[in-house]
Amino acid sequence: MKKYKYILIVFSILFFASCEEEFLNVVPDNIAVLDNAFSNRNAAQGFLATCYSYLPAEGSLGEDPAMLSGDELILPISQQDDFGGSLVSNGFLNPSNVYFNYWGVGTPSNQTPNSLYRGIRDCNIFLENVDRVRDLELFEKTQWIAEVKFLKAYYHFYLARMFGPVIIVDENIPVSEDLARESPSRSTIDETFNYIINLLDEALVGLPNTVQPADFGRVSKSAAAAIKARILVEYASPLFNGNNTFNEFVNSEGVPLFPQTFDASKWEAAALACKEAIDLCLANGVEIYPATYNSIRDENDFTILKAGLRGRVTDPWNVELIWGASSNNSVDLQRRSQSLNQAVAATPIIQRNLAVTLRMAELYYSNNGVPIDEDATWDYPNRYKLKTSQTEDALFVAEGETTVNLHFNREPRFYSDLSFDRSIWFGNGTDNEFVVEWRKNETNNRKNETTAAITGYQAKKLVGVKTTLNVPQRRFTSVRYPFPIMRLSDLYLLYAEALNEVNGPSAEVYSYVDLIRERANLDGVVESWQNFSNNPSKPSTQEGMREVIKNERLIELAFEGRRYWDLRRWLDLKDLMNTPIRGWNLDGDSNTGAPEVFYQVTQWNTRKLSLFEERDYFWPISLSEIINLSNLQQNPGW
Repeated sequence: MKKYKYILIVFSILFFASCEEEFLNVVPDNIAVLDNAFSNRNAAQGFLATCYSYLPAEGSLGEDPAMLSGDELILPISQQDDFGGSLVSNGFLNPSNVYFNYWGVGTPSNQTPNSLYRGIRDCNIFLENVDRVRDLELFEKTQWIAEVKFLKAYYHFYLARMFGPVIIVDENIPVSEDLARESPSRSTIDETFNYIINLLDEALVGLPNTVQPADFGRVSKSAAAAIKARILVEYASPLFNGNNTFNEFVNSEGVPLFPQTFDASKWEAAALACKEAIDLCLANGVEIYPATYNSIRDENDFTILKAGLRGRVTDPWNVELIWGASSNNSVDLQRRSQSLNQAVAATPIIQRNLAVTLRMAELYYSNNGVPIDEDATWDYPNRYKLKTSQTEDALFVAEGETTVNLHFNREPRFYSDLSFDRSIWFGNGTDNEFVVEWRKNETNNRKNETTAAITGYQAKKLVGVKTTLNVPQRRFTSVRYPFPIMRLSDLYLLYAEALNEVNGPSAEVYSYVDLIRERANLDGVVESWQNFSNNPSKPSTQEGMREVIKNERLIELAFEGRRYWDLRRWLDLKDLMNTPIRGWNLDGDSNTGAPEVFYQVTQWNTRKLSLFEERDYFWPISLSEIINLSNLQQNPGW
C-alpha cells in the first residue's frame, strides 16, 4: 500500500466548549504556535477540537452536498444561486468552480468549506505530537489517539465518496524536506478503502463504548463500528464494485484506479461489519426509537403515532441515534420547514422556503405498506383527481376540505414527515393542531411573498413537535437536535441490503426491514406484498428484494442526507436527475381556495434535462489543484 506524506500549510487551534444543551461547540482562539499546542492537557484538548472542527456540517444547506444537490429538496429559484447544492443540481458544477470543494485548500465559505486535506494534516500533527503532553493520563491519550485516527479515516472516506480515488496522506512532510520531489499520485480505489478500514480498525480498539452527555458529538466505539459498516457497504456497491464506466481511468504509473471486476466478497465483508456494529450498538443501549409521544391532551392513537415518528429524528440525543452532528443546523432546517397557522406581517419570522419535491410525496407507501403504483387496491392513475375529506379521513386531511387522492390512504410516515395543503399540523409546542393552507393568498403561499416553499410540500419531519411558532408575538423557538449522521434504522437497512446481496432474500433479511416497518405500524414485507401488491412475489427474489430495501431506505431516511449518497452508490442518480422537479401550481391565477387550479402538476426548476452524465458520479478536482500537482489526474469527463 502506498503511504504518502503531505506538506503542512496552515493549522489553527480551537477549544472544546461542550455541554448537553450546547452540544459540541468549537471556538477558535487564533493561536497557531505548535510548541504551545501540546504543552499541556488543555492545549492538546484544544488541538483535538481542531481535528473535529473539519467534520463536514451534516444537514447544513450550505455545506452538506446531500441536502440540495439531488432531487429531494429544493429552494425557490431566486435563492438557488446562494447555495452550492442548488447549483450542482442545476448542472453548474465544473473544475473551475468546484462547489463543496472539500479536496481543495480555499478559504471556507458557503460554497467552499474547510478542506478535508487540511483536516487530515491536523490529525497527523496531533498523532505525531500527542506524546509530548506530560500531564495527559494514558487512558485519555489512548482515547484521543483513537478519536483522531477515526477522524482521519472518515475524512479520507468523505473525499473518496465525492472524488473517487484519493491521495492517501498517512503522515506529513517535515518543512525541511526537499520540496522539489515528484508530486504524489492518486491511490487506487482498493488501496483507498483498505487504508480507511485498517485505520478504523486501529481506532476501534481505543474508543469508549459510549460518550457522556458533556461529550455528545464525539465518536464512540458504536459510532465508529457503524460508520465502518457504512463505508464497507459503499465499497461493495455498484459505484465502486464492478463499475465498468471508469475502466480506462489510470494513475500516473498506468495502474487502473478502479477495480476491473465485481467482487462478491466485498458484500460479505460489509454484512459482517454491519452485524458486528448492530451487536455492539445494542449492547451499548442503542435501540429503535419508540413511536410514542406524551401529549398534554388526550390524543388519538394516530396523532400520537405521527408525533412519535417525528421524534425519531427531532428528539435530541434519543436512544436510536448512534452518531449526531453537534451543530445548530437543525435550527435553520426548522425555520425553513415550519408551516404557518395564520398570516404574518410583511417581514416573515421564519423563512419556510425549503420545499419537498412531488417525487418524494409519491415515493411513500400506501396505507397497505406497498408502493402506490403497485397497490392493487389503490387508484394510482387517478392520484391527481380531487377528493373531499370525510369524517373517516379527518386524522389525515382536514374534514370537509378538498385535496387530491394522492393525500389519502397513505402510510403513517407520509403524514408524519410531510406538510401539504389541507394536512393537519400537530405540535407547535402546545400540542395544538391547525390546518395547513397552501393555495394562492393563503397563509403558506401569500401573494408577493418570495419565501414560500415552491412545490407545496415541506419536510415536517425536520421540525420538532415542541418547536414553537408564536405569530402574534413574532417569536420562533426551536428545540435543537443533533442532525443524525447515523441512527440504528440506517444500520439495520444497510445490514438487510448486504445480506440480500450475499445470499438473496431470507428470514433474517425480512426481519431487519420489518423492524423499521413495524414502528410505522405497517405489516411485514412478505405479508404486505402478498396481500396487496400486483407483484406479490417481488420480495422472494434478490432483485425484487433489492428494490424493496432501496425504497424502504429512501422513505425511512428521507431528508436526512442519505438519499443523495445512496442513489449515487447504486448508480441510480443519473435517471432521476434527468427528469424535472415537480410540484403544485402555487402561482395559479385564481381566487383563493380554488383546488382545481392549485392542483396542476407544475415543473418548478430551470434544470435542463440530460444534464447529468456518468462523469457526475464524481466531483471534479479543482483546476488549481491539477496545475499545482503534476501527477494529479483529473476525474474522467472533466
